[in-house]
Amino acid sequence: MPSTPDYRGIIPAIACPFTSDYRIDEPALRKHASWLATQPGVVAVMTNGHTGEVFSLMPRERAEVTRIVADELKGRLPVISSIVCEGIRDAQEQASMAREAGARALDVMPPHHWLRFGFRPDHVKDYFAAIGEVGLDLVAHVYPAWTRASYSSATLAELARLPYVKAFKVGQRDMNKYAADIQAIRAADPAKVILTCHDEYLLASMVQGVDGALVGFATFIPSLINDLWEAVKAGDLKRAMAVQDVITPLKDAVYGGGEPTGEAHARMKMGMYLAGVLDSPTVRPPTESPNDAEMAALRAAVANAGLLKR
Repeated sequence: MPSTPDYRGIIPAIACPFTSDYRIDEPALRKHASWLATQPGVVAVMTNGHTGEVFSLMPRERAEVTRIVADELKGRLPVISSIVCEGIRDAQEQASMAREAGARALDVMPPHHWLRFGFRPDHVKDYFAAIGEVGLDLVAHVYPAWTRASYSSATLAELARLPYVKAFKVGQRDMNKYAADIQAIRAADPAKVILTCHDEYLLASMVQGVDGALVGFATFIPSLINDLWEAVKAGDLKRAMAVQDVITPLKDAVYGGGEPTGEAHARMKMGMYLAGVLDSPTVRPPTESPNDAEMAALRAAVANAGLLKR
């Protein structure tokens, strides 16, 4: 594994398998992490994202997920750990726990009270600076434009100038702002890595001049997403559209035409179970398992992609 990771390519936000009594299933998590490491185009793995049901995990459990994955992938792939915190002291503590667990980088989600109350630009700089003291690479997790936790293009440009911010996980869900933000980051520092996290419209977001994808969807169908990315890089629109045509029914069955949600992650786990990627689709309450209609859609989409095993 290189001393300085290159985050360009496909980075799955890994699902967290649970036992029937809702404990972290370490053998299953190790097996899944190892499988992802064999997939073409995968350059890193991210723990504790929304797909990993981070909001159902206590801080010590988040560190444990990172420890398990980092230990399993030691020498093969770097591990990025998301941190989801409400204040600077909490963020520094969880960042240190992730570093001690073996993370090479941190995906920094906005504090969730910003979703309701918003923030001042200095809050963002102070938050990243405090986390940067931990000494790991940082990935700025960019929230949808419609939220009050959305960063302006100017704020993103300031983050791009920070030496410890190495990449941006961009998920504006507004293509005008998406394009403007990419331009602002590139103008501030063209060396910074920009990764789409638009699981629900991969092709449209990949052709905007990004460097890959950091998506939960890649914990399920990494090979298909890499096929799409390779076609985009080659400028082969016909091939890219053909791959997207296979992905779209899976996307519709998992995300239901909307953005990722808790129940979407439950549907994805069920799709992974049907495809033989996971041996159990268990999610932690209050997230609900798919209903009969959702199961039928998942089974049809997985079969259409030629992935049905169960």
